[in-house]
Amino acid sequence: PDSINRRTILQTLAAGLALAARSESAEITDQVVTQEKTRMSRESFGDLRVFLEGNTEQLKFLNVGSLVLRAGQSPHPPHTHPEEELLLVTDGHAEISIGEKVTKAGPGSVLYVGSNHLHGIVNTSTAPMTFYWIKWTAK
Repeated sequence: PDSINRRTILQTLAAGLALAARSESAEITDQVVTQEKTRMSRESFGDLRVFLEGNTEQLKFLNVGSLVLRAGQSPHPPHTHPEEELLLVTDGHAEISIGEKVTKAGPGSVLYVGSNHLHGIVNTSTAPMTFYWIKWTAK
């Protein structure tokens, strides 16, 4: 229980810092972002790319990225965040949870989850799977 409380506290602090940084984020202008120009991070669970992050004319915050998730991995435990989110699976297979419901998903599957709704993803493939996400908060 003590470690869960510490993890929850750390996650809450990280989310708060991220939100503070977002409020000062740059405006996204018309552009095409190729994979080569993304911010890429190699994590233990897979390769994470951020294509766009900032505000737009109509959105307080927009975040677009992709993850090549290693076989059997999850990027993090099921979580919530204030942004609404779309997630598109392009390669491989996964189990996607929304609340208590778990759904098998493959290429072409789309997740929508509302603000602060619990959700998560696990790669159930024997190979890497790829998904793209779009998260936003309206003004």
